[in-house]
Amino acid sequence: MVKEDKEEQNKAKDEEEMPDLSKDETAKKEEPVEEAAKEEAPAEEQPAEEEAEEEAKPKKKKEEEEIVEERTYTIPLSRALVRPPKKRAPRAIQLVKIFITKHMKLEMKVSEEEEEEELPQLIISQEVNEKIWDRGIEKPPRKIRVRAAKDKDGNVTVYLAEAQK
Repeated sequence: MVKEDKEEQNKAKDEEEMPDLSKDETAKKEEPVEEAAKEEAPAEEQPAEEEAEEEAKPKKKKEEEEIVEERTYTIPLSRALVRPPKKRAPRAIQLVKIFITKHMKLEMKVSEEEEEEELPQLIISQEVNEKIWDRGIEKPPRKIRVRAAKDKDGNVTVYLAEAQK
């Protein structure tokens, strides 16, 4: 109740501090802005430009979602078991990254100078990560079946294969 009273008092103070402008004064202030906008571009051209921008946006989304290449792999993770028990699941994630980079021909950043260029990214889905970490850090699966999808920008996304339990 105390908080509500303070909020009401703050609202009352804000209303008192705000200058009370009559409708005529606000209309005068808004008119020059509207006239300037009308002088810069005729009314006929503005809706046409807005429609063109709205039409262009959905097309970009469809193009980004376009999959160029999609493959299904069974990735062996048994080499993760060579590591100490507390480092096995992180090593399994590294093995997934190495495997997909190699098989999907993904270019990785070699030096810091190439930061300006946007290189393709490798994205591992939440499902794959959860599947590897499902039994804890010490016992990742021996192998995992994944679906790798490459879009037209070269980005590769790794999903869990549908048939896996």
